[in-house]
Amino acid sequence: MTSNQRRSLSQHLLPLAVALSLVVGLVLALTWGALQIQVTLAGFLNGESVWSKAQKQAVIDLESYAQSGRTDLLADYRKNMAVLAADRWARDAIASGHFDHARVRQSFRDAHVIPEAIDGMIFMLHYFSSAPYMNQAIAAWYSTDATIDGLDRIADELQRAHADGSITPAMAAAARERIAESNRFIEPRSNLFSSQIADGAAWIGTVLFLTVLAAAVLASLLWLRMARRILQGIRSSEERYRLLFDSANDAILMIDESRGRILEANHTAKAWIGCTRGLLEGRPFDTIFAGGLQPQAKRGTIGMLLTDDGKQRPVEIESSLVTWSGRQVRQAIIRDISERVTMERERRVAAEALAGIAEGVIIADAERRVVSVNAAHAEITGFDAQALLGRRFDETRRMPDGEPLPESVWSGLAGGRHWNGEVQSRRQDGSSYPEQLSISAIRDVQHHVLHYVAVFSNIHVAKAQRQRLEYMATHDPLTGLANRVAFERQASAAIAAASRTRTAIAVLFIDLDAFKIVNDSYSHALGDRVLQKVAERIGRQLSERDVAGRIGGDEFTVLLDRLELREDAGVVAERLLACLAEPMVVDDCEIVLSASIGIAGYPLDGGDATTLIANADAAMYVAKSTERNTLRFYTPIMQADARQRLQLVSELRRALANEEFSLRYQPSMDLRSGRIVGVEALLRWEHPERGELPPGEFVAVAESLGLIRRIDEWVMRTACRQIRDWDRAGMPQIRVAVNVSARWLAHPAFVDGLGRSLREHQVAPQRLVLEITEGAMLGLGDDTERTMRALHDLGIEVAIDDFGTGYSSMAYLKLPAVTWLKIDRSFITGLPKGVNDVAIVEAMLAMARSLGLGTIAEGIEQEAQHQFLLKAGCDEGQGYLYSYPLPAAALERLMNPRPTPARLSLVPPKP
Repeated sequence: MTSNQRRSLSQHLLPLAVALSLVVGLVLALTWGALQIQVTLAGFLNGESVWSKAQKQAVIDLESYAQSGRTDLLADYRKNMAVLAADRWARDAIASGHFDHARVRQSFRDAHVIPEAIDGMIFMLHYFSSAPYMNQAIAAWYSTDATIDGLDRIADELQRAHADGSITPAMAAAARERIAESNRFIEPRSNLFSSQIADGAAWIGTVLFLTVLAAAVLASLLWLRMARRILQGIRSSEERYRLLFDSANDAILMIDESRGRILEANHTAKAWIGCTRGLLEGRPFDTIFAGGLQPQAKRGTIGMLLTDDGKQRPVEIESSLVTWSGRQVRQAIIRDISERVTMERERRVAAEALAGIAEGVIIADAERRVVSVNAAHAEITGFDAQALLGRRFDETRRMPDGEPLPESVWSGLAGGRHWNGEVQSRRQDGSSYPEQLSISAIRDVQHHVLHYVAVFSNIHVAKAQRQRLEYMATHDPLTGLANRVAFERQASAAIAAASRTRTAIAVLFIDLDAFKIVNDSYSHALGDRVLQKVAERIGRQLSERDVAGRIGGDEFTVLLDRLELREDAGVVAERLLACLAEPMVVDDCEIVLSASIGIAGYPLDGGDATTLIANADAAMYVAKSTERNTLRFYTPIMQADARQRLQLVSELRRALANEEFSLRYQPSMDLRSGRIVGVEALLRWEHPERGELPPGEFVAVAESLGLIRRIDEWVMRTACRQIRDWDRAGMPQIRVAVNVSARWLAHPAFVDGLGRSLREHQVAPQRLVLEITEGAMLGLGDDTERTMRALHDLGIEVAIDDFGTGYSSMAYLKLPAVTWLKIDRSFITGLPKGVNDVAIVEAMLAMARSLGLGTIAEGIEQEAQHQFLLKAGCDEGQGYLYSYPLPAAALERLMNPRPTPARLSLVPPKP
């Protein structure tokens, strides 16, 4: 066909297609409208059915309640009446003419109305409440309101009578008669509502059917008349000649030069594209190519042919201009080049992969001489490919101890293994850096090595970060001195060495006198800087082999080894007293302090680090309590306070017997949503004489004298019982964290006792989290992994408490069951202005994210701290900013506030 003939045919068919579309659209629109109306009426009938069932069941429940007084029947009555109230409220809201559409929809949903019919019901109640049948149905509905209200009054009277015990059989019988009378009044009106809605549905269905039928008949007659006229015009048009190219192996297309549309295509083209001749003809030529290739493409142009199933075929196009049926037509010959493109792509991908990866890559021959390197190699080492060609790549690499790569590396590679390890690599400028190197071999079919492939990366930053974290784990973040765990470890090593060499060591316990006055008079920030200067002064008085540590707020320790006698430590102690007594200027303030020092030595005063530190602490206490700014050597008489400790033990035993302990629950908030997702159970002692005591005043004594296990078991049982009570009360299922002491954690019966408590109180293990300090985990020793795996098998999660203040071993974070990391309040206090605190907290959060651990920040008291932790990615937070520790009842009220029976009013939300 010629182009004019095609245009004429299109012009004839277009009105026919448009008219057909309009006819179909009209019929569909009318049918859809009828369907929606029927769905709405079905919703009315369904709603009435639910309403009627709820009303009847409410009457039955109320009569039964009047007879038996069972509260569950009253609750069922209230539940069914709530359905009637929801329908009634929605009806009255629509009748008012001013209503919240969303609230009305929700009210109908609460009344169990078909969701698809709700919008239609609202429309009809709003606009067609006076329509035939509808007005009678709604009037019948309204007539039952007063009677239903009467049922509520009867229920309230019965509830009060049952509550105060004044109900009598006569009263119950009278109430039942009133209930039956109300039901006899409601039932015929409910039936009237149903019949009116059903009759209305039948009437509307008939009207709609006749309307749709008349419209469809009229539209079809008009369309048939138009189609007859158009078809008569089409029959008079001439048929076109077609050129056939099906014998060619290549695809051939004839394209209109002026419009760029396909006029003809051979069989191969149709087979490649995947469509018939009729679908292909008339399509723009550029639509069958990815990227819209034009038919005037140059000879040898490469393109991607699109198939109708979404696939692409790489092709080469040649085009030429020819005369066809008296006009200029572009002939395009298309050849398939899939195999050639596939080979080129594979070579390009391999080259780009080698050049684009961030790690350095070296390809060497069997003699380890460099064949090629990627771009990252030059960026890391400074050596380009030309500088290394022909050189062995292991020439610039040594083991960390400076030795060449051992021969075992190459023998292992030749044996089929690969090698991975850390080496020291040299750059082109002569500098060196630590490198993680991985070497593998490529072999032929006889398993002979053809090439070596080495992949490496610069691990300088990662090593520095690891060293920094290790330093943080063993040093006090404020002063840089050894923390308690590191100090005890070094003291234990010094004791072992002294026992071999038969020498003495001494532990000095230093406590600043009246340091609290500095904090109270100035600020904690200035107090921190004072502690830093104190640490500097202590360090200047020690030799290189001596160790200084900070184990508390203003408490420092010093380890002196290789002494002949314990008394030799007195010289160092005198120097420390003198230097610490000198005035110091901090922030333009002159601060004058003194210190009290206690000294305990090995082997005279103790055989282990813990005992030496405790005895030095006792000696310091004597120095502080008698004179201050002095030193004392430990003597056994300093244990005179043992009687007080025994008295405390007696009181603790009495407290266990008399249930004087209680738990407070401090919420843990989700920083993103603000929801309470967990609580921490905190122990309190309700002392009969001293009032409420926090754990700090008795836990240490209980732990040292073996009572802590019984206290821990009481805490665990009480927490499990409280979880069970909360579940029964309908509280949200939040997790409860319980602190575990080192002594109970290390006990062989710990895991079995924990499982027994969970089973006894029917508490799911996922509801409980154990908070374990780093010191407690260190006390487990070789049993750490076994205990953690047992907890993991039990389903219990573990949170590392006070992270960063103790040993902070990274190995603990990989143990089974460890899922939470709690950041100590000492790092939170300085946020967001403290540079060191910011760095430490960000490092902890980054480490926790990489290990998949949740994070909880303790001691949040300021909004600025909350905002910093939220932006830094911390998961949860605890602190006085959110809530103080609460009794169980107060927490239950906080989680499930009971609404007061007050009138509803709009209140702006609190920030």
